[in-house]
Amino acid sequence: MARIDYFNDPNAPKANSVVPSVTAVVTDEAGRILMVHKTDNNLWALPGGGMDLGESITDAAVRETKEETGIDIEVTGLIGVYTNPRHVLAYDDGEVRQQFSLCFTTRNLGGELRTSSETKEVKFVAPEDLDGLNIHPSMRLRIDHYLENRATPYLG
Repeated sequence: MARIDYFNDPNAPKANSVVPSVTAVVTDEAGRILMVHKTDNNLWALPGGGMDLGESITDAAVRETKEETGIDIEVTGLIGVYTNPRHVLAYDDGEVRQQFSLCFTTRNLGGELRTSSETKEVKFVAPEDLDGLNIHPSMRLRIDHYLENRATPYLG
């Protein structure tokens, strides 16, 4: 399903739903960050997605990462809570979702990199090479917070 991300846009449609979602920072032994090239908006992002009924929020991070990338993870911490009401995602089915996402640190347990119906490319990227990717500002904020080694999670 295609979507349009509206970020601080006064012409954005009004949100009509909120879905708890997750993103996960997964690194390899060289400190490179696992990134996915999304099929729905053609942007690069951390792996993640919406929480399903019957699962915990950390289980959602584990499931979404495996589904989108083929990598198994364990959640180890919280980078931040991202709830900007001026960031909405408009889907082609009429849903307009207000951002509500938790971003987690993880431990990479292994697996084989692979794409999915949601990802057209999956790769580990060195932090200094992130500027070469088309990343939404909200996603880049999560990555920057991770790279800052913040003492406390971001609450916003």
